Amino acid sequence: MQMSIVVLIISIVLFFVLFFGIGFILNMLLRMSWVMAIVYPIVAIFIVDKVEFVEYFTNTKSAFHDLWTRFSSLATADILILISGLAGAIAAGFTIKLLRKSGYQMF
Repeated sequence: MQMSIVVLIISIVLFFVLFFGIGFILNMLLRMSWVMAIVYPIVAIFIVDKVEFVEYFTNTKSAFHDLWTRFSSLATADILILISGLAGAIAAGFTIKLLRKSGYQMF
């Protein structure tokens, strides 16, 4: 299935803003600047895989093989969208660090 360039651009911006916002709020509440950047790969795995979470412990080899197959078969547009989410999470960490360095106290 083909994705139009407009949908791709909107998706990239949406993922960036979504994960920037979530990362910013988590960083403010938990006072850990990089929490969302660390959690994001787990979120990306849940977005991509179709295996239930329990299978990673009960049927490990098959679950990770399926996960690798799904990641390797992603289209370029999907990879760009996931990377933009990671960029948003990292940007939230840099923003919080900059704000704290500038003297802003969050909670």
